[in-house]
Amino acid sequence: MELIDYWRVLRVHWFSVLGITVLTILFAFGWTLLQPKVYTADASGIVSVGVNKDLSTAVAGETYSKSRAKAYLDVAKSRAVAETVIEDLELQDTTPEQLISKVSSQNPLDTATLKFTAQGSTPEAARDLAEAWVRAVGKQVNEFEKGPESSTEKSIVSFRSLDSAQLPTAPSSPNTRLALLVGLVAGLALAFGYALLRNLFDRKVRSVVQIEAETGHSVIGTIPFNKDFDTNRRLVSSGGSDVDSANRQDYAVAEAVRKLRTNLQFMDVDNPPRVIVVSSALPREGKTTVVANLAQTLAATGERVVVVDADLRRPMLAKTFGVPNSIGLTDVLVGRATLNDVLQPWGDSGNLYLLASGTIPPNPSELLNSNAMQKMLDDLAEDATVLIDTPPLLPVTDAAILTAKTDGALVVTRCGNSTYEELKRALHNLNKVNGRSLGIILNATPRKSLNGDGYSSQYYTYYKRQQLDKALLPVAEPAAETIDEQPELQRHFRRRDRGRV
Repeated sequence: MELIDYWRVLRVHWFSVLGITVLTILFAFGWTLLQPKVYTADASGIVSVGVNKDLSTAVAGETYSKSRAKAYLDVAKSRAVAETVIEDLELQDTTPEQLISKVSSQNPLDTATLKFTAQGSTPEAARDLAEAWVRAVGKQVNEFEKGPESSTEKSIVSFRSLDSAQLPTAPSSPNTRLALLVGLVAGLALAFGYALLRNLFDRKVRSVVQIEAETGHSVIGTIPFNKDFDTNRRLVSSGGSDVDSANRQDYAVAEAVRKLRTNLQFMDVDNPPRVIVVSSALPREGKTTVVANLAQTLAATGERVVVVDADLRRPMLAKTFGVPNSIGLTDVLVGRATLNDVLQPWGDSGNLYLLASGTIPPNPSELLNSNAMQKMLDDLAEDATVLIDTPPLLPVTDAAILTAKTDGALVVTRCGNSTYEELKRALHNLNKVNGRSLGIILNATPRKSLNGDGYSSQYYTYYKRQQLDKALLPVAEPAAETIDEQPELQRHFRRRDRGRV
């Protein structure tokens, strides 16, 4: 993976990355709330060797005191000192080992000072323990330095308090800031690892580049996601110029379908496909929506188009166009009606006709594989481009059967719905019957495409510019006072003056 691939993974899974990071930080914060508060107090003492007026003697005394301070460092960690502190503070429920674990001692380099850091559950406990430790060490040092009880000589070495412990104002542990920082770093690492693993094991169809690499077939169109589509509304305006009446999502879909139409028309200039099956690997990939919008877009160019609903298991085309479905394809195939009886004109262009499915038969595959079906398609193809909406390729064989009788199939796959393996199996089903794949259509791509080609955002940008130009450019430039009253006009003319419009 290249650097841009890691960035794309983060953008695709940004919500999961953000969620995991926030949860880890909250966990770290909760951990700090559950930990007991520990307060820390510092105290120190110094080893001194008498008072000397002679310089050489003073220097020797200073050197001696430093060496003794190193020796007393072990004394400061002894059980004797701890037992003295227990007696001093009346800590009868505490053992010497427990007390030693709460106090750390150190001798700063090249000094005669001993520093003690004591921990306690309250500020007062930490302060009292640090000061008691200094007193206990001083007591032990005096006992060691005075020599035998029978000796009349007085030791020149003494240990006395240097800095008394101050009452701590805040707990030293848990360190909330440090815990949150660790939680942030750990959360980011965990979230990034999760995103990489999910990207590694995610086989859902999302990328145009990967579709072509995995299947060896070209993606001839990408249709952006439209949140306004539902079971009752799947068509967008095919005019293209009337941006005032179409929202930006419809406009993006319309532009994408027009590009698909162009790619389809120039697929084979000398022998363009006339009878085209439109199917998908699995249900709910949006094939009916693609068929309906492609049909009306083709008809808008003046080309005669017939849309056939050959999904004799779950027909949706008549509902999409809002026409009756009581009579249609099955009636023609069994001889109860002729094409002229069942073809329904749709739209204002006069070029688009719909052949509904009619009554759902008990044997769809047999009807679609009949000679009557072949003859009907040949008759329609003489005067029109025929688009056939069929069931998905994987559950049933209807689409594969029809592909073998036609010029080829367009396979619609919805972004994030089926897997690459399912898409390849669907294409393999076409190959098994010597059917021709005309290309793949990636449907419902994100508006700001992360794995696709970003067509949706390009359409949206173009739409906004065209909308503004149409609203402002055909009319004369407003007076200065009118422009001052309309911030949108101000921004437009500033951009125009900079050459951006």
